[in-house]
Amino acid sequence: MNIKRLILEGENVSLDFKKTISNTEKIAKTLVAFANNRGGKLLIGVADDGVIKGVKSEDEEKFMITRAAHSFCKPAIEPKFEEVYVDDKIVLVVDIPKSDLKPHYALDENKKWWVYFRVKDKSVLASKIIVDVLKESNNDNGQLISYTEYQKKLLTYLEEHGRITLKDYSKLIKSAHKKAQKIIVGLILTGVLLPHISEKEEYFTAADVK
Repeated sequence: MNIKRLILEGENVSLDFKKTISNTEKIAKTLVAFANNRGGKLLIGVADDGVIKGVKSEDEEKFMITRAAHSFCKPAIEPKFEEVYVDDKIVLVVDIPKSDLKPHYALDENKKWWVYFRVKDKSVLASKIIVDVLKESNNDNGQLISYTEYQKKLLTYLEEHGRITLKDYSKLIKSAHKKAQKIIVGLILTGVLLPHISEKEEYFTAADVK
């Protein structure tokens, strides 16, 4: 594994750097965010700016991560470890596979369970819509695309405005959030819509819009 090449990619949706593991709750948040998306790798012993510091005790780091994965994540996550020597330093590579048991929850400092999702280089709190998408994505039944009047209104709106929020869509179809949310979840699962989430907002675009 070429660690330096990985580092050059920078932190992204499937790669995160950690100088060291000091907080079990924080690392659990990152683990579930990877598992709930496409999986990812943690490089332990690498600073946020990409400088290789190395780990002082790989056994201690493994213990902390395994504890987080088993006791602070539900369902539990099974990380895989690899020790890589780079410039006489050890980088601990932690591989988190994409999960078939989504959604995974992380336990926070207040003993509450939350779902996190990886967006670009951040692990963000998942909205109710994303949680529903994660739950439904475990079903292998497939989704039949048959557009209703409500769905057609949404697609027409996106052609004109480019993006829409749940609140705007509820107003558009003059319906409760719950019904609007269900329609949006279905369209995300069929690949028609793309969710865009951050710590500040959530909106949706047509999947063919870059």
